[in-house]
Amino acid sequence: MKSTSGQERNRKVACLKAQGDCNTTMSGNTTGGAAGGGGRPGTPEVKTAGVPLSDFTMHLEEYTPTVIPDSVSAFYLNKAGFEASDPRIVRLISLSAQKFISDVVNDALQHCKMRASGQSSKKQGKDKKFTLTMEDLTPALAEYGINVKKPPYFS
Repeated sequence: MKSTSGQERNRKVACLKAQGDCNTTMSGNTTGGAAGGGGRPGTPEVKTAGVPLSDFTMHLEEYTPTVIPDSVSAFYLNKAGFEASDPRIVRLISLSAQKFISDVVNDALQHCKMRASGQSSKKQGKDKKFTLTMEDLTPALAEYGINVKKPPYFS
């Protein structure tokens, strides 16, 4: 197995944290471009993520989720009937849940900003604070196929 330098490892960790598309190989060359690069002309290149699965699992061992601890994920997985003996699986599920929550909250913030832009506001500039409300969260969750309805006594 090829060892990585500290700079390459930091780049990979930054790519994992950013959840971006890391289209670079270990040597720094790009893979999977639009043009048919290093192969024969007319031969399509295979697009790869750039980070091998073994490196990804190594990073999962070192990564600690910031929003959902492993113990909380393990508890709810066990409650749902999923027995995970490998802590990397629990950490992967924690990471994917964190990403999902982040996406939903970001979409709700965009809904809040769009709704606030239609109203005249006295606060201008950087001191404006937003509050997460069901009015903004409901359409954000609807984009992911989750329908939220208020109980009849709140209507």
